[in-house]
Amino acid sequence: MTLLGFLDYAGVAVFAATGALSASRKDLDVIGFLFLAAVTGIGGGTLRDLVLGTVPVFWVRDPGYVLVCAFVGVLVFFTAHLFESRYRLLIWLDAIGLSAYCVMGAAKGLAATGSPTVAIVTGTLTATFGGILRDIIAGEPSVLLRPEIYVTAALAGACVFTAATAFGLPLLAASVLGAATAFAIRGGALRFGWSIPRYNSRPGRSPEDVL
Repeated sequence: MTLLGFLDYAGVAVFAATGALSASRKDLDVIGFLFLAAVTGIGGGTLRDLVLGTVPVFWVRDPGYVLVCAFVGVLVFFTAHLFESRYRLLIWLDAIGLSAYCVMGAAKGLAATGSPTVAIVTGTLTATFGGILRDIIAGEPSVLLRPEIYVTAALAGACVFTAATAFGLPLLAASVLGAATAFAIRGGALRFGWSIPRYNSRPGRSPEDVL
């Protein structure tokens, strides 16, 4: 298996585990576990392929990805109770999946178009969309709306991978550098509460005041 193939399966498996953990927090049945595992595991990659016009999408061409999601969903169904803090495990596994998938998405975008800009966009979308879908469906606090850095970590990892590739670094070195950057930023955000300055709004006006 190639490095990119490994990262693809690893990202799907880890994200599927976070989806199944969300199902465990809602006390769903095994079908709920399978559904959330699949949506989270293949959601980001599906959006990436649709944006790139790569159809049929990756899991239709290779149903093994769906089987990985199903296996992980069933595994978590029988083991989730063993973990003291499932939400803590969820967000750290999400950080690992984000790190792998921002590189994978960027690599596929670069291979498909040759454009560094497209690579960065597809890397960021691939790494974040599955987690956002998971939280919306499971009714969890959205990772997108948490104060800690999230999307920025995926963006940084995709940028570093794309830049390293442009400077001629081997695929392995560029992938490790990109994934390590994303994980360091996201991990630091989880551990130390790193965040980007937020918009300071003033009180909104009523429609009568505007008119």
